[in-house]
Amino acid sequence: MKKIVLLAFAAIALFSCEEKETKSSKKEIAVTYTNTKKVDTVDTYFGIDVKDPYRWLEDDRSEETMDWVKRENVTTQEYLKNIPFRAALKDRLSTLWNYEKVGSPFKEGEYTYFYKNDGLQNQYVIYRYKTGEDLSTAQVFLDPNTFAEDGTVSLGGASFSKDGSILAYSISEGGSDWRKVLIMNTEKKEIIEDTIIDVKFSGMSWYKNEGFYYSSYDKPKGSELSAKTDQHKVYYHKLGTPQSDDKLIFGGTAAQKHRYIGGSVTEDNNYLLISAANSTSGGKLFIKDLTKPNSDFVAILDHEKSDSYVIENVGSKLFIATNLDAPNMRIVTVDASNPTPDNWVDFIPETENVLSPNTGGGYFFAEYMVDAVSKVKQYDYDGNLVREVELPGVGSVGGFGTKREEKELYYSFSNYKTPGSAYKYDIEKGTSELFIKPAIDFNPDNYESKQVFYNSKDGTKIPMIITYKKGTELNGKNPTILYAYGGFNVSLTPSFSIANAVWMEQGGVYAVPNLRGGGEYGKEWHDAGTKLQKQNVFDDFIAAAEYLIDNKYTSKEYLAIRGGSNGGLLVGATMTQRPDLMQVALPAVGVMDMLRYHTFTAGAGWAYDYGTAEDNKEMFEYLKGYSPVHNVKAGTSYPATLVTTGDHDDRVVPAHSFKFAAELQEKQAGDAPVLIRIETDAGHGAGTPVSKTIEQFADIYGFTLYNMGFEVLPEKVRKDIKG
Repeated sequence: MKKIVLLAFAAIALFSCEEKETKSSKKEIAVTYTNTKKVDTVDTYFGIDVKDPYRWLEDDRSEETMDWVKRENVTTQEYLKNIPFRAALKDRLSTLWNYEKVGSPFKEGEYTYFYKNDGLQNQYVIYRYKTGEDLSTAQVFLDPNTFAEDGTVSLGGASFSKDGSILAYSISEGGSDWRKVLIMNTEKKEIIEDTIIDVKFSGMSWYKNEGFYYSSYDKPKGSELSAKTDQHKVYYHKLGTPQSDDKLIFGGTAAQKHRYIGGSVTEDNNYLLISAANSTSGGKLFIKDLTKPNSDFVAILDHEKSDSYVIENVGSKLFIATNLDAPNMRIVTVDASNPTPDNWVDFIPETENVLSPNTGGGYFFAEYMVDAVSKVKQYDYDGNLVREVELPGVGSVGGFGTKREEKELYYSFSNYKTPGSAYKYDIEKGTSELFIKPAIDFNPDNYESKQVFYNSKDGTKIPMIITYKKGTELNGKNPTILYAYGGFNVSLTPSFSIANAVWMEQGGVYAVPNLRGGGEYGKEWHDAGTKLQKQNVFDDFIAAAEYLIDNKYTSKEYLAIRGGSNGGLLVGATMTQRPDLMQVALPAVGVMDMLRYHTFTAGAGWAYDYGTAEDNKEMFEYLKGYSPVHNVKAGTSYPATLVTTGDHDDRVVPAHSFKFAAELQEKQAGDAPVLIRIETDAGHGAGTPVSKTIEQFADIYGFTLYNMGFEVLPEKVRKDIKG
């Protein structure tokens, strides 16, 4: 067994803006790593042998793997329980988390619905009240906290029939992407049919009040949590019939084989739209006229060179949002009888900012991202600009959409220092009024959030928002979390996090750069961080860290890097390329084995961003050159590392994290601990119970601060936590 001892640094007042020395007991936390056996597995790519000594950890059903997980968790918990302020952090997280959180309302049938959490409930509850009545009359409609005592069964999605009389909702067990669908009479709140099973990566789209379309895969051979799934299908479920009678609508043939297929019905019930893709970017688009019995699907787009979808229709006139020949998105119109791109006419042309449109109340709402911040413009159905919507501040909005006949809509607003609030918007007048403001013990006025721009390695200008308590001294000694994602066209826009608030309220800095690979500046920005340009993403992240250090926000000794999923890959690649740059690394549910990621679940669909090791020798060598699992080097001092994952993660299977942690534990040359925290009955993140989330952040923050040299909480903070 390999054993290390971590010597605690001289105690420094936690999160203090001033340097305050206190006597240190020099508490030692011993870490004894578990034995992780190695096997002789070797893969050959283009004549090059690649060893995979921890391949056996990919078998999530083996007793050996389960035993390894238990032993690693014991090691990790033994370490974490010795952090002196871990319990205090958990108390503060629980205290701040305990406030009423309410989502933006939406109307279905005779009722207005909204999601609410009283404070520390594991799952959000759906409430409703008769539209026109006061919010105070709202009653519980569906409580996911009753699904399982420990909160590990969560609500996945909810879809109401056209008249609101029936609800189809999906549930996830243990965080898995595999879902079950239940069907409820909304007036009686009673389940009316047998449960539909084996549903994955799917919404539920209703046709009138008669039934709905959903998507799924055949059950995989082997492990349900890790075996490859690549043949998606769309089915139609007619109410009152068993699932065995559900009609296959699209997929299931060689000509229609795609990894991701979705079906949706237009608001007027006239058309069925099918999106079909083999990767997470780009897809085909088909339309079927539901007013004509036995009509065929017609291709709107028969290639996967763009992201396009029908946003609205007026009769046979289709409104399509697309980035075809428009990297920042535009809206075009075309007649459904001849819908191919050569007949498209610009409706809202492309601009220099990325467009994310929605509709409601007879208008289009064009949300633009301007340096990762929301701007919204309202257009009529003739394409005329009605107004730019006045927003509550600088930040992110969501929910600018409702049914065509509505006179008002609800939207949400937040940023890194402002908790999310709901606003009611009068569609004709263009006025907003505050509808729900959370009563949280956190004052945004005490914090500042500023956007800066820095140059990456190749000179590309990258935006970053840095948030911290006003009066923070830039002396290089502020505990700082640098968080990013950088992939899959995902945009990181300002949003409030209770956990981040706990970090910042006591002096921590929170910084979020918008790296290439994301969607903040459209398709070109995304593509600049994919395949053979993926290193740009890591360079952008490294340059962000260097900016924070050069400008005295922090220093190497007080910097932690954090990211999840593709962001976990980002952390893994960065810490193996620049282990000298940070004190702590926090990779969560990361894609760590870049040579085999595409062999698990729906991983092959990520090839647009990553490429695969089987594409060609150049792609193989590029992937191997940054793959975290393959770039841990013996004799290197790596930062203190806490890898986190879930045993039911069937998006990014936990074997990625298992193998990376095993490599680090074997080869770590320094004294910093390398631990892995494996959450049981948890998946990729969605639906994680609040109780587990609080425990996770207490462990993550405790580990981070202790390895930055903090050993005690100052008395004032202790009193604040108790009070």
